[in-house]
Amino acid sequence: MLDRIAISNLALIADAELNFSDKLNILSGETGAGKSIIVDALMLLMGGKYDKTMLSYGAESGFVEGQFSFASDTATEFLSDYGLEPDSELIVLRKFYADGKNEIRINGKSVTAKMLKTIMSRFVDICGQNEYQVLTDKRKHAAILDEYLAGDLASVLRDLADRYAEYTETGKKLAMIGNAEQRLQRIDILTYQIEEIDKAGIKEGEEEELTDFRNRAMHSEKIKLALGGAEDALTHEGGGVDGVYGAIKSLGSVSDLSAEYAELMNRLSEVSIELDDIAASVSTLLGEVDFNETDLENAEVRLGQIRRIRKKYGDLSELGEKYRKMCEELQVLQNSDEEYEYLCSRREKKLDELYALCVKASDIRRQGALRLEEDVKRELETLGMKNADFKVGFAELPTREDIADKVSAKGADDVEFLLSPNLGQPLLPLVKIISGGEMSRFMLALKVISSKYEGTETMIFDEVDTGISGRIGLEVAKKLADISRSSQVLCVTHLPQIAAMADYQYYIEKSTDGVSTRTSVSCLGREGMINEISRLSGARGISSAALQTAEELKSWCDNYKKSLG
Repeated sequence: MLDRIAISNLALIADAELNFSDKLNILSGETGAGKSIIVDALMLLMGGKYDKTMLSYGAESGFVEGQFSFASDTATEFLSDYGLEPDSELIVLRKFYADGKNEIRINGKSVTAKMLKTIMSRFVDICGQNEYQVLTDKRKHAAILDEYLAGDLASVLRDLADRYAEYTETGKKLAMIGNAEQRLQRIDILTYQIEEIDKAGIKEGEEEELTDFRNRAMHSEKIKLALGGAEDALTHEGGGVDGVYGAIKSLGSVSDLSAEYAELMNRLSEVSIELDDIAASVSTLLGEVDFNETDLENAEVRLGQIRRIRKKYGDLSELGEKYRKMCEELQVLQNSDEEYEYLCSRREKKLDELYALCVKASDIRRQGALRLEEDVKRELETLGMKNADFKVGFAELPTREDIADKVSAKGADDVEFLLSPNLGQPLLPLVKIISGGEMSRFMLALKVISSKYEGTETMIFDEVDTGISGRIGLEVAKKLADISRSSQVLCVTHLPQIAAMADYQYYIEKSTDGVSTRTSVSCLGREGMINEISRLSGARGISSAALQTAEELKSWCDNYKKSLG
């Protein structure tokens, strides 16, 4: 459950800290006071997107921090899959900056927004405007049904996912091999490419050697002059070599008179050896300068061949590996008739298995849908829609002949929720006939049902009171209280009936000092709750009995919660 949330520099909230009970927590306040800011803070903790416009005006940075606690480490064992230590307490920190960047940490360790969203979805269920949009998306209806039937469907869906993976993998292998015509085309291409590489016979380092040879051949006159000059300077009479030997001879006459003279003579002796070697090397290289014009032409032709191969097949350092893979592929293709037939047979076999599992999954869904229909209608009746009719519509399951293009890892069912809110109205797709109030109640009915089988730690409701009032508002409040006995509930509301059901309540208020505007959050005691119920009813300041009525409503709600145990 969410124990605490701290907020700093988020929109109009400069600094706030809220502690929550494990039951029903209510957030209320005047329209425009900033209740949505609290919801935004909660969404950030759930992995929602941060936008720099959310930062308080003039601030450089801000943060939202949430503290979650669990009965034991077992609830968080899956965190090891994300490189996090399982713990009975999680501290989620979302720090954000004026440049739009933000940091996310769980127990001090950095995570991505995607990871945060995946992790927190295990613990928190948010019911707001986006959830209503889910209901209007027919593609999401099958997922809702599958969640309801998770226990019944689990093993079948695992088998479906496994067979579908095998089926698609077989299809990929078939696509790689291709049909007979495609195989022959590919064999021709590979044969040509392998022969071309074989014929080229490029050796490692050959291009570099040829480039070096060509450069020397093209500058042979310059090289001759340079080497010839060096040879003359070293070996002609009185040149460098003779000079060094002369110096050695001179120092030799006095080397026995001083250790320094002897050291200089020894050093010159070492130099003379090196000079002799250099002079010999220069003479050898000078003798090799006369390049044959035909050799240069041949080098140019060979370099052109090598560069064409590189342009066609890429980096020459990787050519050997590419050549090996080409040979392997060619061998497979040349002997692939049997493999192709085997894969075709295997794909059909996997499709048979998939179809059988699709039928099995569909049967479970259709039987389970009858239970969901009754559960939803029962909940809707208590929410003031006693004449509503609800059906889970199924399109006809594709035949075995048509299944290939319609199957997925979830099966082949096409599901859509149908509703008739009032007696005498036909069942129609949800999106076509549902009003704001009906949508709120329908979503709440689903959440009441899901809370019984999902075991969600925390449920957040925003706009759950859209389009409802009066007695229906009290029924919604009772449903929220029911849910809060097994899951922690946080609810933003404008209705006094829902506020009266609070176990813990926060009042959000906006104020200004004439220069800036700020939103503050305060925890209400019982007297504050009574005043807020009176304000929400619209009777405060008008009727002298407003506070008494609020007190009676609060007492009734307290007694109702006691009856829940």
